[in-house]
Amino acid sequence: MSFSSFHGNTATLHRLRDMLARNRFPHAVILSGVRGSGKYTLALMLAQSLNCLSPRETDGLPDFCGQCANCRRIAQSGDLEAGCAQAVEARDVLREADKKETRLFIQTHPDVLIIPPDPPQMMIKVDQVRRVIETIYFRPAEARQRVYIFTDSAFMKEAANALLKVLEEPPQFATIFLLSDNAGELLPTMRSRCMLFPLEALPVEEIDRYLANHRPEWKAPQRALVAGLSDGALGRARSFDLEGYVAARADALAILNSALLGGEHSQLFRITETYRAGPEGRDKTEQLIRTLYSLIRDLVLIHSGRRGLIRNTDIQSQLLKMFAAADFAQICELSDRLAEVERGMRRNLLRSLSLDALGLSPDRAS
Repeated sequence: MSFSSFHGNTATLHRLRDMLARNRFPHAVILSGVRGSGKYTLALMLAQSLNCLSPRETDGLPDFCGQCANCRRIAQSGDLEAGCAQAVEARDVLREADKKETRLFIQTHPDVLIIPPDPPQMMIKVDQVRRVIETIYFRPAEARQRVYIFTDSAFMKEAANALLKVLEEPPQFATIFLLSDNAGELLPTMRSRCMLFPLEALPVEEIDRYLANHRPEWKAPQRALVAGLSDGALGRARSFDLEGYVAARADALAILNSALLGGEHSQLFRITETYRAGPEGRDKTEQLIRTLYSLIRDLVLIHSGRRGLIRNTDIQSQLLKMFAAADFAQICELSDRLAEVERGMRRNLLRSLSLDALGLSPDRAS
């Protein structure tokens, strides 16, 4: 493992490595990009490079060996989702009083601390930032640099304010990474104290080529579908649940047909009845809503004459027939109603009834 395994954003990667070479790496860095764009992977690579015991050069720039004790231990944090799940599981077995005082962290190296958003609010909390403040001014035990990686930009107000002082005057032996899908979500005072490095979306063709090598079981139309739906994020394409998406899309198409074309609604009711309450039902409903937005976006692109940008390329003929039979004003209205359903999900409205109302044409729903 080395920087050569990081796909895309060559210019950004070159800038970061050049600063490492000149010993001018900033002490506070924002890596921004869509989910799956490689922010967390890149932050870990930089943490390895800052602390590699056997550093080397590739293409005339610093690189990490991936084999030394520091590199291996930092790399053990690579599976962020699994690390968070283990941290949550460890907290759940504590006494209720201790559970309330325990915050989520991932740490496989004593000098590298990963700070994910803390459930159930899924935000960075002040106690997590206080842990950073308590440790950041102690010299590293086994590395050259202490590294702190905040994996999300959703800070509670008190937590964001607590971090400002550290961002303004960090010790020379510490580096802080803030990862964000949208850097604009961070406070302006936080952004002004960091150096921003945006990760751009990869071309669809590049993602398709990657999938051809790493997901050979997928046929060309399936690869094209996943590449189009990944928003230029290789990580999202690599972990894409194609079977789950196709199942959600079948339900979404039935809802769209019912909403736009009317007719018999028995199939609609059979489908919406499966969207129950609880965490599993919530996840299933959220995926359905994302899929509906994807299909509506494709219908809008057809209307605007931009068929080359359609993401659901494998069902393009079906989308064309749907668009031809529907009125564009209906599609716009359906998008507004879908947004209402999404807001209703946050208020815990009954999901099956909300989806029924979406799938019924306005005159039938009234």
